[in-house]
Amino acid sequence: MTTLAPALVSLVPVLVGLCWLALPFTAGDLLATAAAQRSTPVQWVLAVGLWLGWGVGVGTIAIARTSSLTLARYVIPAGLAATVWAAIDTDPDGNRALGATGVVGLACAAAACALVLTAAYGDRSVNGSSYGAERRFALRPPTAVVLGPLPVLWVVVTAGVVAGPLLLAARSWIAGVVVLAAGWALAPVIVRRTHLLSRRWLVLVPAGVVVHDPLVLTDSLLVQKGNLAGVGPALADTTATDLTMGALGLAIEVRLGEPSTILTNADRRAAGGSFTAPGTDVEAVLVTPSRPGAVMRTVAERGLPVR
Repeated sequence: MTTLAPALVSLVPVLVGLCWLALPFTAGDLLATAAAQRSTPVQWVLAVGLWLGWGVGVGTIAIARTSSLTLARYVIPAGLAATVWAAIDTDPDGNRALGATGVVGLACAAAACALVLTAAYGDRSVNGSSYGAERRFALRPPTAVVLGPLPVLWVVVTAGVVAGPLLLAARSWIAGVVVLAAGWALAPVIVRRTHLLSRRWLVLVPAGVVVHDPLVLTDSLLVQKGNLAGVGPALADTTATDLTMGALGLAIEVRLGEPSTILTNADRRAAGGSFTAPGTDVEAVLVTPSRPGAVMRTVAERGLPVR
């Protein structure tokens, strides 16, 4: 099982920050040239929007929290989208504004976008919200969500936030008002919903192991140390209850000494939404951490049983 060196993991947020901070100095002229071809009101909206978005990005990188992780994964890819737009934009004569500095800016935006989506960046953020001696490990998102609705939702949020003001600046009053009202009302709803993906963790606490996954469980599963039979990579023929939601990657099995009852969201829906629905007795569960090697290393360091 391969693991990233702790020093390399801690370097990822630094690289994201450096690439993002460099954007005004590398992609700034590129964006300004692309914006200059628009009307004055549109130029103002673009300038304010780009600086505001950059500032929000700085804040999300500087403040390591679970909530800032979700926001960073919306804002920083939007920075790449804006830089790509400016790079492929042409002036009335058909010339492109992309130069050597613009290429560096495009590379910085792409690097920041790629790195902010990594497991190392995610773990740093979710642990910024942790308490005391607990250690959180982000769980991989369901593959069907990553390949299906998640990119679409990102487009809807990004377009919904920026399209309305730009339409109003371009004097498309009716369309601008409609898109602004719809986009700005819908974006917070989508962001709050997708924030659940950032709140899925396997947590090592002094009392034992916790599976915190609001997408699957109505309440967290706490396995006390005395009832923990072992933690380890799942075997192919495991009979553990699958809580991975189809996420790709190495599944980790948390085995209990005595069965425990969990109530899944599926159980609750089947019971008409009742929290008193009969749960499922489990002897072991499967989760898919983004960094399984780091999980097993920390399990061993804390003296928890390893399978």
